[in-house]
Amino acid sequence: MDYRFPLIEKLPPYVFAVTTQLKMEARHRGEDIIDLGMGNPDLPTPEPIVEKMVEATRNPRNHRYSTSRGLPNLRLEISRWYARRYNVEIDPETEAIATIGAKEGFSHLVLALVEPGDKVIVPDPSYPIHSFAATIAGCQLIKLPINDGPEETLEALRRLEYPRSEQPKLLVLSFPHNPTTATVELPFFEEVIAIARERGYLVIHDLAYADLGFDGHKPPSILQVKGAKDVAVEMFSMSKSYSMAGWRMGFCVGNKQAVYALTRLKSYLDYGMFQPIQIAGIIALRDCDEYVPEIAEVYRKRRDVLIKGLNSAGWNVPSPKGTMFVWAKIPQNFAKFGSLEFAKQLITKAGVAVSPGNGFGESGEGYVRFALVENEQRIAQAVRGIKAFLNDEPDRIR
Repeated sequence: MDYRFPLIEKLPPYVFAVTTQLKMEARHRGEDIIDLGMGNPDLPTPEPIVEKMVEATRNPRNHRYSTSRGLPNLRLEISRWYARRYNVEIDPETEAIATIGAKEGFSHLVLALVEPGDKVIVPDPSYPIHSFAATIAGCQLIKLPINDGPEETLEALRRLEYPRSEQPKLLVLSFPHNPTTATVELPFFEEVIAIARERGYLVIHDLAYADLGFDGHKPPSILQVKGAKDVAVEMFSMSKSYSMAGWRMGFCVGNKQAVYALTRLKSYLDYGMFQPIQIAGIIALRDCDEYVPEIAEVYRKRRDVLIKGLNSAGWNVPSPKGTMFVWAKIPQNFAKFGSLEFAKQLITKAGVAVSPGNGFGESGEGYVRFALVENEQRIAQAVRGIKAFLNDEPDRIR
């Protein structure tokens, strides 16, 4: 039988697979490839979290099914975390739900809120699931430019005029932004909430990099805006702030109707996270605030090494104020190669793997993204390889 799967056919080829394959082939040949491609945190999870996980795992009562919306004490700590960090009140019973990582939570939230054919505004470029979740749900994507700065993004949002009956259902945002590293201040969200209230959008804000702000920047929560819970929800991932990437732990808070919709959908799809992970998450949110700035400082130091090295090599790249990434426009004399080919050449000629910008959407073409997931010594080594590559004659590179 020749089966067709229309949904799968709608999904574009995964650009990152090309560079991943090249990286693996080079490593199989024994080459040392410094991988700054995938944003996969390399720092260990703080020890108190690990210890609680081990302890909870030894208790047989924790081996049973859990609850899909999260343990009551976990949701209570989520609400306390928001009160402590942002002075935002969250009802743990109706305005908070634990998710199996932010990616799962975001995908199922979109699925719970839309119907096929609905319009969804997504950043361009964007973290892939921010657009693909809407595609999977059968929605029409409306792209919101991010590359040119917050004011231009707001102006573009203001210009998205539709008749009342044809208004977009959702507006997806994420600041600090992956991949562009763009950051915003609270007045940006105040205008977003005003627009959403006027036009009837529900806003989903992904605050994955809440604690990775540098040079005095403290990323705000959209829920700090007065009345934001009327029209917005916020996702958070434990992956970056607490180095719990593989644990797959996140949560969604805010608008109680949206949280209820996600709760209903998840009740059909899963039994929640392994209970010891949730118990360890309680310890993370309650007792591990001291580790968060230490983790952020590691990423800041890595950022500084990379930025200084790239600039000294003649590749002028701005220093980001947030995230664990560097978003770099391809040097002018290499621009003709495009994002994917340039990324391939960095692997084969410089021994450095990065993510091609066009993997994040059309507006990512002409850029590459570095992930700060190697130590400072390895990043310095990567810079030396890149410098040698850039000093080669571009016309000789094939």
